[in-house]
Amino acid sequence: MFDSIRRMFSGAFSQGRTARVPDGERWYVIGDIHGRCDLLEALKHAIEEDDAALGTADTTIVFLGDLVDRGPDSHGVVKLARSWGKERKVRYLAGNHEEMFLQSFEDRDVLRHFLKHGGKETVLSYGIDRKAYAKMKMGELQEAMTKAVPAKHRAFLESFEDIIVAGDYVFAHAGINPKLPMDQQKQSDLRWIRDRFLRHEEPLSHVVVHGHTIFEDMEHREHRIGIDTGAFRTGRLTALVLEDNHRRTIQAIASDDGAVKIEKRDA
Repeated sequence: MFDSIRRMFSGAFSQGRTARVPDGERWYVIGDIHGRCDLLEALKHAIEEDDAALGTADTTIVFLGDLVDRGPDSHGVVKLARSWGKERKVRYLAGNHEEMFLQSFEDRDVLRHFLKHGGKETVLSYGIDRKAYAKMKMGELQEAMTKAVPAKHRAFLESFEDIIVAGDYVFAHAGINPKLPMDQQKQSDLRWIRDRFLRHEEPLSHVVVHGHTIFEDMEHREHRIGIDTGAFRTGRLTALVLEDNHRRTIQAIASDDGAVKIEKRDA
């Protein structure tokens, strides 16, 4: 994987010009969903309408990771994300929550950590009875999870990528280690890094589009764009749209009565 990345990053991005994706391409990059299937359903419909209205392009949908945990319907999110990939070109990045979920089937220490950080909501969304869950020991819960979570869902999550390059942009769930060349990035950093990346102020070879860290609204910096708007907590799910040198956003926003509205704006 990193041999191809090395070639892609052989020419540094010039900070004196506007970042762009390759001609003829259109990218919709979706931030952390965390079990909010209602927001993803609305955003999917809005993206499909938006793409159709703009005319022909080589369109790619990207999930930035953390589809699961915390929100009420991780099962529904995984099912919808997987089915969308059968309809059109969709690529998926692994987040730290996918990593914890998958490891929790075998590692009881990871399972305990997973459950404290939104995993309880995930396993319950797969139909494990709430009262039975409360009485289960870790080994019993692992057995129940193995039965409840379809093998095809686990295989789907295991297939996720760690980094995607599109012209002057790179997509990674958490960000990158700014002190390392792109061909030496570690999977753990791409899925988990925070302060070392967020505090970095110097130019990078590409503009990094990332999730993992919640911002009240998207955070725009010269070298990075954070699009995790805390869907599970705020009811706001964000997609960044990239075409040529233009940036826009499409957001699915839940109201107090449960309705979901769509907002579009330039980024």
